[in-house]
Amino acid sequence: MIYRFRIILDNDTEEDIFRDIEIRESDTLEDLHNVITQSFGFDGSEMASFYVSDDEWNQGEEICLFDMSGGVDSVRMMNETLISDVVFELQPKLIYVYDFLSMWTFLVELAEIVEVVEGTDYPNLMFVHGQVPDEAPDKMFEAESDDFDSEFEDGIDVDDYDDLEFDENWN
Repeated sequence: MIYRFRIILDNDTEEDIFRDIEIRESDTLEDLHNVITQSFGFDGSEMASFYVSDDEWNQGEEICLFDMSGGVDSVRMMNETLISDVVFELQPKLIYVYDFLSMWTFLVELAEIVEVVEGTDYPNLMFVHGQVPDEAPDKMFEAESDDFDSEFEDGIDVDDYDDLEFDENWN
């Protein structure tokens, strides 16, 4: 079977930027990573991860390109994870982050599952819409003003540096 994905650059610009691709369900997430980077014009040399997502695009389990855990925790790797193991009709969404310094973020959604078309090479870039900007779009992280209070439960005001009793010459 062939999975048809729409990959949308998560940005706040007026123009939508997306790619439609076809890829075999038996390919790995590393194969999907490669076709995404190529279709958006990246060289593919930066760190990247997929995150399993729910219907509201909440970030779930991370699946890494490289194991950076140092053996402390086991992590799922892209090259060992089949697309069909994490994406299916009831769980059609992934979040893809490329280059953790720039934070290029993409919403990856399974649009359709179709039969293999003889004579078609997969993965297949079906459709391109929009130009990728030179820099990753800024992310706006918002929180309620009540979520962050500068005074802790023990009464210490972290904005008042004079009362923190910090020894500048501790070493």
